[in-house]
Amino acid sequence: MSPAPSPASSTTPCFSSLALDDVPRPDFADVALVPLPDGAPVDPAAWARAIFDVRAAPVWVRGAFVLRQALAPLIGVPPGESGVFDVARVEGEEALIVADDDHLDFRCGVAVDGSARLVRVTTAVRLHGWRGRAYFAPVQLAHGPIVQSMMRRAARSMARQGRQA
Repeated sequence: MSPAPSPASSTTPCFSSLALDDVPRPDFADVALVPLPDGAPVDPAAWARAIFDVRAAPVWVRGAFVLRQALAPLIGVPPGESGVFDVARVEGEEALIVADDDHLDFRCGVAVDGSARLVRVTTAVRLHGWRGRAYFAPVQLAHGPIVQSMMRRAARSMARQGRQA
């Protein structure tokens, strides 16, 4: 006789994101998580702004952005615009950032799960042509560490904001 399934094993895994709704078959996809600090706001748009505030990013991440701005035009990719990481819309617990260009379509969902105490960033990218592949090859290597670094810094900032409220 086999043991009864535990409650965790009898549930069906479920994952959804606005980023994957917009780009259901991405050429690149990534998910990063950080714990939601005690007292931190649960507004996904506030988290998206905190995570993607380039001015507040770690120094090495700002350096990577400067390098991107300098090198991307060499393959015909335009420099990034100042509002590239602005929130396009919020649905429920998730904010969506949308950036499309000739070389790629970029979606980033920033979700705050108050009950699980997690903040999730889901990235989905669809590449266009050789410029997209050439541009994204080095970006793909650095993407995970950059997003994690930005999320940890935002979590510290949001925790301070929560303590001050």
